[in-house]
Amino acid sequence: MEFYLPASTGEWLAWSSAAVTSLFGVIMFFAPGITMKVLRLQPAHGSLEAYASIRATLAGFYLGVGLGCLIFAQPFLWLVLGACWGFVLFGRIISVLSVKRASFYSIIAALLEFVLAAGPLLYAFGFIA
Repeated sequence: MEFYLPASTGEWLAWSSAAVTSLFGVIMFFAPGITMKVLRLQPAHGSLEAYASIRATLAGFYLGVGLGCLIFAQPFLWLVLGACWGFVLFGRIISVLSVKRASFYSIIAALLEFVLAAGPLLYAFGFIA
């Protein structure tokens, strides 16, 4: 089995989203402290279990979805990747609406999440070949 590199623009968009997702997973896996600072989180009472949760819950899913899409490169997987990032964006929007203010961090994160969702979805639904 060979590692597949994309051939079209749409495939490159979807592949890039999977590569960024995998990169996020690697960063979360090997640097949970930095991840918590970027996400503006802090462990309660200096608990080391928080780092294990970052590695297991966050990094595991990011790596699993991202690497699965990169290795198998199937249209249905691009749809799953786009849907995952779409739900992340939906959660961000719900959070902004519930606190009734959008910080600069939230706006930048929402834009990044939109781009990461749009690439795979546009390719999976055939809007970009």
